[in-house]
Amino acid sequence: MDSSHTLYQKLADDLSLAIRRGTLPPGARLPSVRRTAQSRQISLNTVVSAYRVLEDRGLIEARPQSGYYVRARLPPPARPASTQSGPAKDTEHQVLDLIGVVLDAQQQPDFIDLALACPRGGDFYPGGKLTRLMGQILRRQPGMLNNYALPPGSERLRTQIARRGLDLGMTLQPDNIILTHGCMEALQLALRAVTQPGDTVGLESPTYFNLLPMMASLGLKTIEIPTDPQTGLSVDAVELLLGEKRIKALMAMPNVHNPLGCCMPLEAKKRLARLVNHYQVPLIEDALYAELQFSDTLSPAVKAFDSDGWVIVCASYTKTLAPDFRIGWMEGGRFEPALRKLKFASSVAEPAVLSETIGAFLESGGYDHHLRSLKRRYAAHVEKVRGLIARHFPPGTRATSPAGGFLIWVELPEEIDSVALFHAAIAEKISIIPGPLSSPSGRYRNALRLSCCYPLDERYLAALVRVGILAGQLAAHRP
Repeated sequence: MDSSHTLYQKLADDLSLAIRRGTLPPGARLPSVRRTAQSRQISLNTVVSAYRVLEDRGLIEARPQSGYYVRARLPPPARPASTQSGPAKDTEHQVLDLIGVVLDAQQQPDFIDLALACPRGGDFYPGGKLTRLMGQILRRQPGMLNNYALPPGSERLRTQIARRGLDLGMTLQPDNIILTHGCMEALQLALRAVTQPGDTVGLESPTYFNLLPMMASLGLKTIEIPTDPQTGLSVDAVELLLGEKRIKALMAMPNVHNPLGCCMPLEAKKRLARLVNHYQVPLIEDALYAELQFSDTLSPAVKAFDSDGWVIVCASYTKTLAPDFRIGWMEGGRFEPALRKLKFASSVAEPAVLSETIGAFLESGGYDHHLRSLKRRYAAHVEKVRGLIARHFPPGTRATSPAGGFLIWVELPEEIDSVALFHAAIAEKISIIPGPLSSPSGRYRNALRLSCCYPLDERYLAALVRVGILAGQLAAHRP
């Protein structure tokens, strides 16, 4: 990477942050190219390149003979109004059938995926470095592949997980960390440890769509808890449910929520931790995207404020390091002994060579550099996709401005049915996630989730624009 590339990217990132924070509000005029070049002591071409990046991200627009101005922002989606009990059976089957259609589409190589939260391509993972580390480990310990991996698994990895937990305010002990087969196994083990079939679990609304078949497979009922696109889970609603003893457990994603991308405010996290400890109802905290917060200083996990072990925290390295390794982890608080037994009965232990490889990468310090680069890339992707949504989706469209990660929740005008949009897109070999998949009761009929964890090449961008055009056509034909 040459120095001019570094300079224009840095200028674009600095101005993007100023726009997100409101320092440069919508309608504000940016300093002229010449003035910016003089103040930054950089070339005119470098400033022009940075402004073009901001145009591509949809953050600014050029006005002839006038200069560059901050574009009007997409307003955030509306907040869900109330709690909602679990689905009727027909609604549950419709949602699960729709998930099946989404997954089937992923198997078709000619489909363009705007749907799944599965980063794809060498730009998102340090594959070469992990390959070299694995080779070194196997050369030093050639017998590793000939032995069964047994609990508790790689001490090196568990030590590094505990060390990194400090960045999220957590004080974890390596001996209490359980390695799992991805985050999904961790979440399932947690549910099995704290619930029985027929119990009711509090779930954010909207939520991660794959939790719905998991709940169904465990025989659990759900109640949807309002989740604000900007501030996350409604702690007031949680307190009401806990006081009325209506839930046996709570599952939440307080940092970089899927699909909303928001982080709960600090005081709300502290209050949530106090409530679950007071009422002695377990909180299963999904921290899968917590390290992908765009801010330099990470907002802490709810687990950081857990006084008596009622928070189970779960995460993995599938989104940031090596998806095919499927290495996840959990710290179970007071439920740790039961979780260890369930893990052994479920899948015994995680492969030693894979765990040691990730542990060595974390130990080397390479992960921090990788994360910084990854977060810059995702922030740029999110801004560019939001810009295309603002330009090509129907008037009245709203969208989240994520605090991290790579997911955008889009709320279309009320007359547009996102399930109909989904089928129209599928017919053109484009896959999206319609809103009802994120709700046990099939809510969010006019919403959809978009993923920007793929290279933003011409094929991807054209597909995104096409989805906006299809949405506009559905709006035009609505009586």
